[in-house]
Amino acid sequence: MGLISMAFAAVFMARQSDFKRMLAYSSVEHIGIITVALGLGKGALFAGLLHMINNSLTKGVLFLACGNIHRAYNSKSTQHVRGALRRTPWSGALFLAAFLAITGSPPFAPFVSEFLIVSSAFVQQNYWTGGLFLTFLALIFIGMASTVLPVVLGEIPADIDRSPYRDTIHTVLPPLVLMGLVLMLGLWIPAPLQEILHQAAGMLGGDA
Repeated sequence: MGLISMAFAAVFMARQSDFKRMLAYSSVEHIGIITVALGLGKGALFAGLLHMINNSLTKGVLFLACGNIHRAYNSKSTQHVRGALRRTPWSGALFLAAFLAITGSPPFAPFVSEFLIVSSAFVQQNYWTGGLFLTFLALIFIGMASTVLPVVLGEIPADIDRSPYRDTIHTVLPPLVLMGLVLMLGLWIPAPLQEILHQAAGMLGGDA
């Protein structure tokens, strides 16, 4: 069921013109990733629980930055939203960084949990599961990139609605703090958090 969810998300994220809807399908993908970890059991349970935290923090960045961009353009369509790095530099940069994080790019936290999940699949000799997992991740990366990159890097349309919204410390600081946590957990997981997750995985039947 987890792999089916990832496949479903990969299909509907391809050439997605609504970048907020794209994030909804990304949530479907990550529910699938967590479900795969639960299905694998054993050491993957720790990684699945860690991924719940990593995905929550990264999605927080994406939705907050996405909301800021939406307000600046009064649109969530990629036909109208281009060049966010120029119009809303902080929100555009955070949206780009969070896209890299949520698609499993190092050194961000989701890379760690996804690597642990797929490693557990291959260690358990579930080669089909591991192979399909990596395939769907690659397809989703391509699909999301085709939406995100034009939004942040493209040319600002000349005929856009001139919204008065601009980035301020009040709208940028919350996603910036969350992005800092996503980076920190990719480089270092505090020992108390590791202990809690190991205990939780043990309760679920994992030998983490």
